[in-house]
Amino acid sequence: MNFTLQGVDSQTAARAGVLETAHGTIETPIYMPVGTRASVKAIEQRELLELDAQIILGNTYHLYLKPGTAILQNAGGLHKFMNWPRPILTDSGGFQVFSLSELREISEEGATFKSHIDGTRHLFSPENVIDTQRLIGSDIMMAFDECPPHDADPDYLRKSHELTLRWAARCQNQFAKTSGVYGYEQSLFAITQGGTNEMLRAESTKRLVEMDFEGYAIGGLAVGEPAEEMYRMIEVSHPLLPANKPRYLMGVGTPENILNAIERGVDMFDCVIPTREGRNGRIYTRTGILNLRAAKYRDDFRPIDEGFDNYVCKNFSRAYIRHLLNVGEILGLQLCSLHNTSFFIWLTKTARAHILKGDFQTWKAEFFARYCHEQESDKR
Repeated sequence: MNFTLQGVDSQTAARAGVLETAHGTIETPIYMPVGTRASVKAIEQRELLELDAQIILGNTYHLYLKPGTAILQNAGGLHKFMNWPRPILTDSGGFQVFSLSELREISEEGATFKSHIDGTRHLFSPENVIDTQRLIGSDIMMAFDECPPHDADPDYLRKSHELTLRWAARCQNQFAKTSGVYGYEQSLFAITQGGTNEMLRAESTKRLVEMDFEGYAIGGLAVGEPAEEMYRMIEVSHPLLPANKPRYLMGVGTPENILNAIERGVDMFDCVIPTREGRNGRIYTRTGILNLRAAKYRDDFRPIDEGFDNYVCKNFSRAYIRHLLNVGEILGLQLCSLHNTSFFIWLTKTARAHILKGDFQTWKAEFFARYCHEQESDKR
């Protein structure tokens, strides 16, 4: 993997770069559609390519349970199994284990948990999480971490932070002892933790940077803390992270979150919002958010986002998509998910263009003036 920084905004920390992997080049800032179980919900791989999705996300926890590593290995890895030719990043499963708070136990060895599918018991350790990601064959692998709740007490937060650092070292050691299964190189990113404790977040970042990973994720955020606290932790992290390596804010987020994080020096994002909210008829446009199930769109034959250059806006009206949603046609869910994913890809791609142009801050302010104003108008 190679990361090249191409430009930095003169007024903010916003960056534009190029990340080269075995399965292609990624231009940052980048939004990565979430394909948790080897599929981005309601969107075909062909459509993702048409949207120019440069990288997608898979999840180690879910892929480990189903279809399982044996099937993935027999298929030749996740790329071949799902017929996806471009880069893949896999989360280590730390967040999923965190979400199973009633079904898991954390120890020095790792996390023992009960499958949410059938109740069987499994152990995720730093070593076998690396081995699992080797068999999945992702281009970018994440170190195994513990994700503490945002309201954890200081003592728990300190112990969790130290455990994540020890697990990171074990992941790095296992990564060095093993090699890719399918004939190409993989990369390993570390995940910083520390909650919203400024001292712990800084310590986590400094110590992981000393270990010299190929990239760094800012983890443990977007788990219930106020947005301003998340931004503050990014600001703590930014000056401590190496400029020549990519930065990934995990599980974030809304257009506001993404652009405010780009402004603070983040390069990579993933979030389930586009497809999850799309399946509920909640649509992101350049002028705000629409609830297409609302009766006022019954006779609205305009595109979802007038002038937006994507397949959905060029071919279907708000009235038609509302009809599909309200009669339970699967096509409605597909079109909404497709549009939202297109919008999020457009958002980071356009931010990149304005970073390179040198007017990112001006464009961001203009975007939000229109986006938020029209959104409030729609609510009224």
